[in-house]
Amino acid sequence: MQSSKTYPCAGLSSRLQGAARKTALAIGLVLLATGAAAQAKFPSRAVTLVVGFPPGGSNDIVARIIAPKFSEALGVPVIVENKAGANATIGTEYTVRAKPDGYTVTLGSASPLAISPHTYKNLPYDPLTDLRAVTTVAQTPELLAINPKVPARTLAELVKLSKTRNVTLASSGAGGLPHLAIELFRLESGGHIVHVPYKGAAPAITDAVGGHVDGIIVDVPALYSQVQAGKLRPVAVTHEKRSSVLPKVPTSAEGGLPKLLAFNWFAVMAPAKTPDGVVDTLYAALAKAAKDPQVIAQLGKLGIEPYIQASPAAAEAFMKSETLRWGKIAKAADVRAN
Repeated sequence: MQSSKTYPCAGLSSRLQGAARKTALAIGLVLLATGAAAQAKFPSRAVTLVVGFPPGGSNDIVARIIAPKFSEALGVPVIVENKAGANATIGTEYTVRAKPDGYTVTLGSASPLAISPHTYKNLPYDPLTDLRAVTTVAQTPELLAINPKVPARTLAELVKLSKTRNVTLASSGAGGLPHLAIELFRLESGGHIVHVPYKGAAPAITDAVGGHVDGIIVDVPALYSQVQAGKLRPVAVTHEKRSSVLPKVPTSAEGGLPKLLAFNWFAVMAPAKTPDGVVDTLYAALAKAAKDPQVIAQLGKLGIEPYIQASPAAAEAFMKSETLRWGKIAKAADVRAN
């Protein structure tokens, strides 16, 4: 009779191979989870804050004041990068095309984000669909100021003067917020208000001071020093409340034109497909930065105030309302950008 034989080593080998496979699988799952967690961690490197205007303007000033505290709150460097041109549409489009991972965001304002869609014929992006609103961080009203030789001291007197002759008002360029504010002034006053566009705020201010135009409308920070020096006469801030740095200058409502409301806001936007968690992290850091006492003090000296939305969803709703409001004004005034 043939005897039966057993091979205990073979059985042991089989069991060891099974255990090894299970161990390898477990290790793989751990590594996969660890890798996913590491990939999901945001931020882990520097964040670029794109500004679509040249250095020295309101957008650039706000970005550079906010950036250090924004960086502190995020725990990584925040690099301000100027990509100027075409009323900030170049920098905005750059952000639209960036990878939606939160590492490239833009600090924009009313002109490129709410007005340009209505004034540019072939804008290469739609702010409401190609970008995600994180939050606004600051605001400042527009200021209507005139050359001291113009025979008007109040908004009512300037309106009265515009009924007898053309009143020329400079802006920093066609199709931007100052231009729309001038057109809104024309619509609300019914006067002969003539818009004179310049290539930037600096030459516009120079000609207003020199008397080559009757006056100008731009952000408060851009005109503050000229007003303080007596080179321009402030007539009204186009906001519901007075400016903290020009408390004696009445609002447009106080001057008799309550619908003449034009304030510039500064908002941080991310590419459209940026994940919710990343947007929430950016929002929390920006809200903390904008509320920092040092930031508030620095902005306040320039006539700029913190302006934080309650949430990214609230920021999105604000963007939609501002886009709708300025669209109606652009259409009524038939405004087109250069």
